Amino acid sequence: MPEPKKTSLAARHEELGGRMVDFAGWYMPVQFTGIIDEHNTVRTKAGLFDLGHMGQVDVRGKDALAFLQYVTTNDVSTLDPGQAQYAMLLLPTGCPIDDIIVYRRPDGDGYFVVVNASNAERDIAWMQQKAAERTDLDVSVEDVSPVTGMFAIQGPLAEAILQRITDDDLAKVEYFSAIETTVDQVPCMVARTGYTGEDGFEVYCPIEQVQTLWDKLLEVGKSDGLRPIGLGARDTLRLEAKMALYGNELSEEITPLEVGLSWAVKLDKGDFIGRDALLKQKAEGIKRRLVGFKMVERGGVPRSHYDVQVDGKTVGFVTSGTASPTIGENIGLALIDKSYAGVGKPLQIMIRGKAVGAEQVRTPFYKRAE
Repeated sequence: MPEPKKTSLAARHEELGGRMVDFAGWYMPVQFTGIIDEHNTVRTKAGLFDLGHMGQVDVRGKDALAFLQYVTTNDVSTLDPGQAQYAMLLLPTGCPIDDIIVYRRPDGDGYFVVVNASNAERDIAWMQQKAAERTDLDVSVEDVSPVTGMFAIQGPLAEAILQRITDDDLAKVEYFSAIETTVDQVPCMVARTGYTGEDGFEVYCPIEQVQTLWDKLLEVGKSDGLRPIGLGARDTLRLEAKMALYGNELSEEITPLEVGLSWAVKLDKGDFIGRDALLKQKAEGIKRRLVGFKMVERGGVPRSHYDVQVDGKTVGFVTSGTASPTIGENIGLALIDKSYAGVGKPLQIMIRGKAVGAEQVRTPFYKRAE
């Protein structure tokens, strides 16, 4: 097996006591002080996340918009400079290769696409292949991951902490938008999106400046309890907020219509890869639904790919599950036959060969106070 790749912050994570693992081919911290402690830090204060393993792509040229309309599910034409949107790259089957964030650059000159670490090489090669196939379009697709640093600060104190070293007024940055500014005198793009259910920002900077900015933020945020956060808490946070994870809620066997992501699929925008398959699925009726549940019997924590039963019949499988630090219950998401879906309806989760009782509940499991 090849050695995992390292982000610019790998040495810092070791110095800070991070427990390091191989995640999607990257040497990443799964936790520092503990998953529950880190989870609660983000819910009540603020946490720093290393996102250096994510992929970043520049899409430019006079036909950049037409190209992104063709390869993504959302309607890129609605983006003003500085705005962002959640979308997916689909196969012709209507199932996603990945879920992504598309930014229209704040200066209006082209687009910036962020893809998941586990799929980055494949996503970028696929986008470049599709650009090459579309000889009618004047578009360039450039992998800028090697020169782009990326990290996030999330939590109720995130804005106040980041503002101390940011020149522009972060209060004016709307959700799912970005600005060009300077952070500790370093030119950056700062975006307000997030993957935790909390307020927060992603910072994109020259890769050689990541360590400096990371250290500076930990310094200026220390009095507010700012801490580094590992992959373990990132997963519990995103699950409480019902945010999809590729490989769990999304895969090459699951369409976005089945998991409640039709809001990011604009079937009326015109042709795009996978559209015909989704139109067919919609016309025939969607047969599976993603539901949230909580365990109502003791017996263990639900985990991805555990079978879900009703009255002894397998009706689906768990996509994600955890012991929720915020709610204090064992929770999960499951993709099940639509006829069995409904808030309050019972499920049985097969945990170590035993059917353990669960009940369907409304999602998201956690929503921050506005």
